[in-house]
Amino acid sequence: MRSVRVKFCGITREEDVKKAIELGVDYLGFIMYPKSPRWVGWEKLKNLLRLSEGVKKVVVFVNPSYQEVEQALSIGADLVQLHGEESLEFAKAIGLDKVIKAFRVRNSLLIDESWKDAHAILLDTYSEKAYGGTGESFDWNVARSIVNAGFRVFLSGGLKKENVQSAIRIVKPYGVDVSSGIESYPGIKDHRKMEEFIHAVENALKD
Repeated sequence: MRSVRVKFCGITREEDVKKAIELGVDYLGFIMYPKSPRWVGWEKLKNLLRLSEGVKKVVVFVNPSYQEVEQALSIGADLVQLHGEESLEFAKAIGLDKVIKAFRVRNSLLIDESWKDAHAILLDTYSEKAYGGTGESFDWNVARSIVNAGFRVFLSGGLKKENVQSAIRIVKPYGVDVSSGIESYPGIKDHRKMEEFIHAVENALKD
């Protein structure tokens, strides 16, 4: 078992689900934010969740209604990722153990201790224009300080095979989250890049 979990996010196609499972990823993320180029919609989501056997299935929302979250969980999602301005109270109503809460990092970050009860938090790069998916990284020392404070952290933002080993060595996260770094274009995963990313993660802590 890898010491660092891997989450492939922004999955839109059946063949990419199958390849990810073959590679032994731990989490798959499906985007339910209509403004994202990786948005899947409810019908496709249902089918992709059904195919995702043996992995943790994460449905990614930006400022959803409670009903939308309940619907995702009822059709097979294991976890929801809250990527907007959702409150701690909203996450508690869902059940913190079912929530990955995303925080977008500029230069520093203060996180309420209560989020330690979530399944995990995810650190992504801040952008004025988008909720995630920027393909840009941020100062990993900020992430390392949050890991050191006792949070279970998924590191996201601009990760790819060329930098993920450095990221893991610096931050020592619970997991790494990748989307654009394994794509040929938004929503279309490149199977060779998927393989290379997994191999890079597996070799990151070998020396």
